[in-house]
Amino acid sequence: MQRRSMSRREFLLSMGAGVGMLSFSPLLRTGVAAAKQSDSPNIIFIFTDDQRWDALGCAGNPIIQTPQMDTLAARGVRFDYAFVTTPICAASRASAFTGMYERTHGYTFGTPPLAQPYIDISYPRVLRNAGYQTGFVGKLGVNMVKGAEDSMFDWYENLHRTPYFKEVDGKEKHLTDITTDAAMGFIRDSRREQPFCLSISYNAPHAEDNDPRQWIPPHYTDNLYQDVVIPPPLNGDDAFFYSQPLYLQNSLNRTRWYWKFDTPEKYQEMVKDYYRMITAIDMNIERLRNLLEKQNMADNTVIILMGDNGYFLGERGFAGKWLMYEPSIRVPLIVYDPRLPEQQRGRVSGKFALNIDLSPTMLDLAGVNIPQPIQGASLVPLMQGEQPNWRDFVFTEHLFERADIPQSEGIRTDRWKYLRYRHQVDSEELYDLSVDPHETRNLAWRQTYQEPLVKLRQQCDTMIKQLESEKL
Repeated sequence: MQRRSMSRREFLLSMGAGVGMLSFSPLLRTGVAAAKQSDSPNIIFIFTDDQRWDALGCAGNPIIQTPQMDTLAARGVRFDYAFVTTPICAASRASAFTGMYERTHGYTFGTPPLAQPYIDISYPRVLRNAGYQTGFVGKLGVNMVKGAEDSMFDWYENLHRTPYFKEVDGKEKHLTDITTDAAMGFIRDSRREQPFCLSISYNAPHAEDNDPRQWIPPHYTDNLYQDVVIPPPLNGDDAFFYSQPLYLQNSLNRTRWYWKFDTPEKYQEMVKDYYRMITAIDMNIERLRNLLEKQNMADNTVIILMGDNGYFLGERGFAGKWLMYEPSIRVPLIVYDPRLPEQQRGRVSGKFALNIDLSPTMLDLAGVNIPQPIQGASLVPLMQGEQPNWRDFVFTEHLFERADIPQSEGIRTDRWKYLRYRHQVDSEELYDLSVDPHETRNLAWRQTYQEPLVKLRQQCDTMIKQLESEKL
């Protein structure tokens, strides 16, 4: 399989978080010969909305039914420590498109559209310029400069979740099924002489905020999970909630907890509906894989699955995402490449993988040069069992300006979690994940932990300066 030079990735990862101070040299591959189907794989990228890392059977969840996702993991590579660099859909999706951190690309809710220089290095634009057929269906979630979608995609259909049930040809149909129908149409109509990259961005399992039911699964999942009891959330008791600062007690995370989890009965039904929506996606993945088999495309089609951010299911007395705690920033990530040797399949990687790695991974799989500004790194060497110099920490941030969601930023290493709230006084938190994986004991104000606290604080400061310096 053709891959670009490893030198830049090695340099980036020697910085610890996959960023380097390199000048912008836009990759506009006009005039490049079209990629041939026989030389390059098809790529299907499945983005789920609000699916947390443990909402998978293969991740150890004993209740949720995700046989197709589990099969992809068993025949591919699952990244157990996958994180988003920003736990909110708008910024996370912009980072997935561009391979860049929010601090650099500058896009989230309430900001100007994603600017043209970032469109130019987005994976759909680069792949299209390299001869790929590019398609998109589902939740775009990113406001872009005028004409951006037309330059990125040969075909796209932006679908919204309000409402989840829509009338199609006189019949009621769920948006998850509608999204898959459209994706299957793209696959059927694709030109066989060229490979394709199809991005399928399901709105599910995102809740319907304006509907009291919140999570609205397809009717064919109604009988699932009826006889199970969902365990109570970790740190979900009142005592833990009220031990947190007032700016968290009064945050949107608590407001939405009242929408979903404020009674035991509501908690049970809400989580089951959340699981039902994910199982429905899993059933639709089976439809996609069956079509690939029927079209004789299965052996040359890579399937990537990732969540756009995590989700609190009552932990800490919260619902929603936005914060730097594990349920919010940790997501599922599976890469299934049918061309991988048998000995490389079914592995679980413990390396830190990020949403900004999606773009360079897809370009690497396609044998296409990765634009120099991209801050993520290709996961292909890890998939192939190599041991590259890799990042040893994750930087995460949330910069959306909203009064009831405190802005925050932080560093996560194998052992430590450091976070702080940007506009709050004395807001630092430090957790030793080796003995406190659920982040219950803040060590920031204990004298014996000042050394790691200062080191991580400085690391966070350095990272922010680095990312701000790389704006295009």
